[in-house]
Amino acid sequence: MSEIKVPDLGESITEGTIYKWHVKEGDTVGQGDVLAELETDKVNLEISAEEGGVISAILRGAGENVAVGEVIGRLGGGAPAGGKPPAAEAQPTAQPPAATAAAQPAAAAPAAAPEGPAAENGSAYLASPGARKLARERGIDLAEVGARDPIGRIGQADVKGHGAAAVPAAPIPAPAAPQSAPAGSTPPPGKAADGKETERKRMSRRRLTIASRLVEAQHTAAMLTTFNEVDMTAILDIRKRRKDTFKEKHDIGLGFMSFFTKAVVGALKAYPLLNAEIDGEDLLIKKYYDIGIAVSAKEGLVVPVVRDADRLSFPQIERQIAELASKARANTLALSNLQGGTFTITNGGVFGSLMSTPILNAPQVGILGMHKIQLRPIAIDEETTVNRPMMYIALSYDHRIVDGSEAVSFLVKVKELLEDPEALLLEG
Repeated sequence: MSEIKVPDLGESITEGTIYKWHVKEGDTVGQGDVLAELETDKVNLEISAEEGGVISAILRGAGENVAVGEVIGRLGGGAPAGGKPPAAEAQPTAQPPAATAAAQPAAAAPAAAPEGPAAENGSAYLASPGARKLARERGIDLAEVGARDPIGRIGQADVKGHGAAAVPAAPIPAPAAPQSAPAGSTPPPGKAADGKETERKRMSRRRLTIASRLVEAQHTAAMLTTFNEVDMTAILDIRKRRKDTFKEKHDIGLGFMSFFTKAVVGALKAYPLLNAEIDGEDLLIKKYYDIGIAVSAKEGLVVPVVRDADRLSFPQIERQIAELASKARANTLALSNLQGGTFTITNGGVFGSLMSTPILNAPQVGILGMHKIQLRPIAIDEETTVNRPMMYIALSYDHRIVDGSEAVSFLVKVKELLEDPEALLLEG
């Protein structure tokens, strides 16, 4: 018998939430098989079997918070080849008739439901904690639930099966006339105060963390946003002329993110306070450029990091961003993919956003927001106006250490580099 424990999650993460179990009690698993998925503040992690065996108990159910090192299940060696439970083999092969007769009721006792309070709650031997929790939620008496386990232990699958079988037999109540709720009363689940239908859904751990961090950033930073616009004509022209050759040579598409990443690195070199953070009463100015790229995933926004972006070529940046985005959407990012970014880029334009004020990704002091490319009439000179593909860009920054003049100059530098892509090569 071995224990299934919550593994070390790293970087000061002390707890998580069981997202789902991939197995149920009684299942046979092999070494390395995925048993459960754990949701943390940043990523979802898989818990695998350290050895083969049979899932003998699931102690914590989906949706429950668990701490690092906590036992959430047990893995047994399984039944012997003959198919008998271990307790049966432990009995002597020969007994006197009187002893045999006396032993039979005692052996049958565990399979019978105890009377009194123990029958209502289920003992640790009769039912797993997950089964007891599910039975309480569904209002099912464990004494009425049949167990498929050879030793009579009730699992979650038994409770679910009992509930499913009981549903058709339940009488269908006649529809009642709607009544107004008394003043000051609490509305029933699924109903608003005026009786209209609602849905209550528990927030995921990641969504709770996102909410907490965004509010914290607004409360702790003196956040301000400055705007500018970029003429995307030159970049669109390069992509039009080079995209096929680029794709054929590097096996990756030439997108906008490599241009913006390079432009941000060039601007950070010119204005290094945007690549810093506050550490107590000190400024920690970073001499490396790990650029976070915000990615929208099913469980919420994540910001994987492109390491040493100043040393990467355009194809390398595009390839890394594509790989990180794919992992984010497949929920397979590692914690190392999310740690240590120095500046963040977020692209609301892919969803049609024309302008927004991005919120800082603490402890960073700067975030660049990209937006939708839209044709707009632009005055070239006093007599000429032409339609140009324009994009609004926004820089949110921490005014505690970044002055307005520096923030505006940073954004102008980004604009200049994007409108003259050849300058990106000179910036290195």
